[in-house]
Amino acid sequence: MTTATNTSPSTAPTFVRSDRLILAGGGIAVALAAVTRFVGAGAVLPFLCSAVAVTLLASLVGRSVEQLGDRFGAGATGVLQSALGNLPELFIALFALRAGLVGVVQAALIGSILANLLLVLGLAFLVGGLKHGTQKLDSDRARSIIVLMVLSVAAMVVPSLAHYVHTPAAAHEKTLSLIVSVILLVLFALTLPASLRRGETADAGAGMDHETPRWPVWLAVGLLTVAAVLSAFVSDWFVVALEPAMKALSISDAFAGLVIVAIAGNAIENVVGVQLAARNRSEYAFSIVINSPIQIALVLAPLLVVLSAVFGFATLTLVFPPLLVVSVVIAVILTAFITFDGESTWIEGAALIAVYAVIATSFWWG
Repeated sequence: MTTATNTSPSTAPTFVRSDRLILAGGGIAVALAAVTRFVGAGAVLPFLCSAVAVTLLASLVGRSVEQLGDRFGAGATGVLQSALGNLPELFIALFALRAGLVGVVQAALIGSILANLLLVLGLAFLVGGLKHGTQKLDSDRARSIIVLMVLSVAAMVVPSLAHYVHTPAAAHEKTLSLIVSVILLVLFALTLPASLRRGETADAGAGMDHETPRWPVWLAVGLLTVAAVLSAFVSDWFVVALEPAMKALSISDAFAGLVIVAIAGNAIENVVGVQLAARNRSEYAFSIVINSPIQIALVLAPLLVVLSAVFGFATLTLVFPPLLVVSVVIAVILTAFITFDGESTWIEGAALIAVYAVIATSFWWG
């Protein structure tokens, strides 16, 4: 009896206009990225095509996970979306490390945190505030998320502080980074069950945010697999095109990583967070946006440190340049200060965007 009700969605997949745009746009963008990569189209066009392709593939990953949401539950879906949402960024970083672009990868890691805490969260506050006025974030839940985010980012930047303040540690930054990375990955594994349970207790509220799945499981999993495989290829093309484009446009490694790579690799949070705030789902938007920096600090950054050592790529450590460390500390403090009262306004959103613009500008020259 239950199988009869569950098989109806699997035999009748439907595609809304945004689904068709993502699928068609992603296919066209990947094709153009391939043509410009192998045929040759100057220094800038291959970079632009591959950047658009990476962004649309990230959106397809997010949409596929969203269509799996009601089957796995809110907790598992949130974790899956956060993990797979960073997949294009992981591929880009690995190929960049293979190419020796350590500075770009370090700037991209910090830039992803800054983009989410300042730009995306600022846009969500701005759009939601202008449309709905002051929005509530559920102060208790907001505080717990913010505390975890502060602790995660703090642990990630400790090797940098040890390097610059504690001189004996400077000679052991690679070993220290590996140890810290393993600790952060273990911490993530320990917090994973709690994240799943927390999501399940919020299933009733999350059900308001997730519509009935339009795609059958086989289609969602199939598109997710295709998007993941294509992301690996397109990320390689993106990195290959990155250096010529930086030289042609006179863009520094730091600015390319901090702004361009970070924004391209975080397309899901960029779009979804603002859309949810516009629909007055401010608490859910806040959770999605803030969860990404937590995942970067606990998973992506330490995983890249370990993989760079395992694969023999250019050595990546958690010792970041001083201005990157100061910038991320400023972003974390501002976000914690603004959200601790459990409310958001459009003025706060505008201020966060302004701080992001100032930080991004300061890295234009390197």
